Amino acid sequence: MHSTGLLTDHYELTMVEAALASGAALRPSVFELFARRLPDGRRYGVVAGTGRALDALEAFHFTDAELSYLREHRVVNNATLDWLASYRFTGSIWGYGEGDAYFPGSPLLVVESTFAEAVVLETLLLSIFNHDSAIASAASRMTAAADGRPCIEMGSRRTHEQSAVAAARAAYIAGFSASSNLQAGVEFAIPTRGTAAHSFTLVHDSEREAFVAQVHSLGRDTTLLIDTYDIREAVALAVDVAGPELGAVRIDSGDLAMLARQVRRQLDELGAPDTRIIVTSDLDEFAIA
Repeated sequence: MHSTGLLTDHYELTMVEAALASGAALRPSVFELFARRLPDGRRYGVVAGTGRALDALEAFHFTDAELSYLREHRVVNNATLDWLASYRFTGSIWGYGEGDAYFPGSPLLVVESTFAEAVVLETLLLSIFNHDSAIASAASRMTAAADGRPCIEMGSRRTHEQSAVAAARAAYIAGFSASSNLQAGVEFAIPTRGTAAHSFTLVHDSEREAFVAQVHSLGRDTTLLIDTYDIREAVALAVDVAGPELGAVRIDSGDLAMLARQVRRQLDELGAPDTRIIVTSDLDEFAIA
């Protein structure tokens, strides 16, 4: 893992410089990371990010190149640079486990150390816990609304590429069954899922040709996307191509609840009662419920 020393705010280091000069840098200090409030309508949050934070802490040091940057840009003085060059955290950290529920005012994480050692970690820890716990809290509400039906995280294209990996991890902690993100599978052993997008249907000369190609390659238990053109025609075509062994169909647009009920009736009428229906597209706990 690359150094995480500069994943911080400028003022964390200028505080260290001033504290070293005043003699306050070595004073024993306790920092608590907590939420002041929850978003409207939410009664609890879910902790995520602890493992990532510990990995980031292990990698928190300042390389020669990073120290050179700080020197060239006159961020801090030479005495502070010497202190940063030998930085290693020697305090203690304790807090909630990943997946635990939390409430406003209760510390998710407590950092005990000298002021200087602890304060430089503030931005990094807040960044990780704010992001990951927000994702896990929303994911928990979605899995609760799903009431036992599996949820798959598919949000990679809506965020920064590295945030997408962290988001997949946080959602998995909160109960999602899989992710579309392959890097999350590599880094965190999260099951990955995915079959085809609208572009796959469009690149073929017909929807039938696309379905035949997908079933031929991925098997009858694949998931066929049925809303590129006419959904009712696509359902009939999907069952005709794959037979009653068709694994699932996916709807990615329109009134998902209404369409899912209509597709369920049609699949049953076509003799495919075991074919599942997957719905995607801007789902949250309210849409799922």
